[in-house]
Amino acid sequence: MITLVRVDNRLIHGQVVEAWLPHLKVSRVVVADDEAAESPLVRAAMALAVPSAVEVLILPLAQVDFPALSRDAIKTLLLLRDVAAAPFCLTHGLKLEHLNLGNVHFATGRRQVSASVFLTEAEVQTLTRLGEGGTRVEARAVPSEKPVELSELRERWARAG
Repeated sequence: MITLVRVDNRLIHGQVVEAWLPHLKVSRVVVADDEAAESPLVRAAMALAVPSAVEVLILPLAQVDFPALSRDAIKTLLLLRDVAAAPFCLTHGLKLEHLNLGNVHFATGRRQVSASVFLTEAEVQTLTRLGEGGTRVEARAVPSEKPVELSELRERWARAG
C-alpha cells in the first residue's frame, strides 16, 4: 500500500530518512525517477542512507508497477522528483489520494509558495487538475509542520506574481 506520495527534487535525503520514515512507519521506499535509476552512484548513496530494515527500490518512472504497489500490504513511501511525474503516475495506475510537496527547487519562472516549494504556472495548473480530480495536495517539508493546502498554495502563487 502506498502510504504517501511525495514530490521532492532531492528524493532520499535527511528529512525523508529522519522525519518521514519514522512518522509513516513504512517498510519500503520507491524512488520513481529516470535520472536516479540510471546512476549507480546515486542508487548506492540513496540505498545507504535508508535504514537496512527498509527496502529501497529505485526505478525509471515508466517501470514502476503502481497498481501492484497500491495493492500489496507493504507500507510504501513513493518519491517523485517533480510535479510532472504525478499525472504520469496517475495515468499509469496509481490511485493518487494525497500528494505531498516537500521540496521543489527555485529556478527562473518559479514563484515561492512555501519555505521549500517554488512552482511554475504549469505546475500550479497540474496540481489544480489533480485537486479537482480528488487528490489532496499539500506542501509540507516534515510531518510536524502545518500543511499548506492547495487553495493556499494557489493564493500564495498568485500573490507572488
